[in-house]
Amino acid sequence: SCAVRCCGFEGENMTTIAIIGAGLIGRSWAFVFARAGLPVRVWDADPAVLERLASDIATMIHDAGGDPAIAGRISAFPTLAEALEGAGWVQENGPENAEIKRALFADLDRLAGPDAILASSSSALMPSVWSQDLPGAARCLVAHPVNPPHLVPIVELCPSPATSAEAMDRAEALFRQVGQVPARLTREIDGFVLNRLQAVLLAESLKLVADGVVSVQGLDDTIKHGLGRRWAFMGPLETILLNAPGGVPDYIRRYGPMLARLTDSAARGEAFTEAAGQIVAEAFPQTDILARQDWRDRELSALDAHLRARSERTE
Repeated sequence: SCAVRCCGFEGENMTTIAIIGAGLIGRSWAFVFARAGLPVRVWDADPAVLERLASDIATMIHDAGGDPAIAGRISAFPTLAEALEGAGWVQENGPENAEIKRALFADLDRLAGPDAILASSSSALMPSVWSQDLPGAARCLVAHPVNPPHLVPIVELCPSPATSAEAMDRAEALFRQVGQVPARLTREIDGFVLNRLQAVLLAESLKLVADGVVSVQGLDDTIKHGLGRRWAFMGPLETILLNAPGGVPDYIRRYGPMLARLTDSAARGEAFTEAAGQIVAEAFPQTDILARQDWRDRELSALDAHLRARSERTE
């Protein structure tokens, strides 16, 4: 599409996507880009993963109610070089291991076209960790999704100190064009944004459960039927804007001291204990994880469809 092509350098074709690593996240990314009409070239170090790719994509299309034409835009390739041929965007989905990523990005930097952007789906490794010594470090960044990205649209764009503003601009434009919601960071930070927020909420959740203040069900219900209801369509900062007659300054005056006191006594890293984990595990006896993941994805698909339709009605 012209909109995608035009988000890069003049005359550059951004329509070809290379997906490196076709596990759970990789094939979901392939779905995202193919759903937007872009040709997707996929490689994985494990040939068995590539052999399963067509059936995995077919299942995703069925479960998400997607267009069958999506499958025709996704092709598997036996070598890394073949998958990278003609790609303007490369999305890496390898293991969360710094040494593996350094070696893989050295190959990507060497084999990909000179104008291709090299992005990692890493959820923990800052981009400078694996890209700082590369000749093409200016085109490297993290594009961190939430699992699964074809149903949860947020993607965190995190630069290293070497990442060019142009690479970030192109990344932001491309993700908007394919229907994702990019959150652009100004600098790299451990955990990016989402995992830093998630870590704080999880720590307090585990502590409240481990201390016997509330049951696992009660804790989850508080989020699902309380905070989560609002957070499905507005963030915590817009929430406080609407929770006091005079907006955010009024909210801070009214509730700031109380919230500061709670924050000062909130759980930290010590909350992540095996004992707390066991309490949570016992609340979900004999859970079929795979079946529950399928249920989760069906629910996310329905929610995604509702929120996208709502967004279109309000634009």
